[in-house]
Amino acid sequence: MLNEAATIASTLSAIRRGAPGAEIIVVDGGSTDTSVEIARPLCDELISGSRGRARQMNAGARASRGDALVFVHADTIVPATFAADIAAALSDRAIGGGRFDVELDASALPYRIIGAMISLRSRISRTGTGDQAIFVRRDLFERLGGFPEIELCEDLEFSRQLKRVGRVACLRARVTTSARRWNRDGIARTVIRMWLIRAMYLIGVPPASLKRMYSDTR
Repeated sequence: MLNEAATIASTLSAIRRGAPGAEIIVVDGGSTDTSVEIARPLCDELISGSRGRARQMNAGARASRGDALVFVHADTIVPATFAADIAAALSDRAIGGGRFDVELDASALPYRIIGAMISLRSRISRTGTGDQAIFVRRDLFERLGGFPEIELCEDLEFSRQLKRVGRVACLRARVTTSARRWNRDGIARTVIRMWLIRAMYLIGVPPASLKRMYSDTR
């Protein structure tokens, strides 16, 4: 998390309900609001890490003890069946990891279409975005070296690597993520920007250059 005082309590409470036996680790990237004070009593461990999603997620993985790792962004709400869904998927030893379908926390038709299209694209490509609560077996995560510590598209690159070493589970259960980026920048502009960033990354544009197109939204 980074300056997520408005969302972190709901996120952590949902994880605890959906995975009551899980070890919940929060990695803070230097919040200047009250995120740390809110999160600390709602998790098992809170650590400070260098700012950056990949670096923070890797730090959390190093601090954890579980055989399966799940990465949940601070503005994402997991379903009540969270742990059971992951356990069912990983009961098949051929499955190396996976992700959830996604919906946005806005009910208007355009937002429902966006969520459905993200889930469909992910199902076809067998890759996931960070908003989809990517999960993976620890041994595979370590074999792959964790998330590449690049400025952007770490989730896409990790997902591409993951599907090369095992089957990817595309779960139908949905996580709910914030629509704030679409609300702030506009639906059409945000969709075009997201697709453009993805395409540019896949043809080799450096993530540092792409980061300038992707502003933080909180």
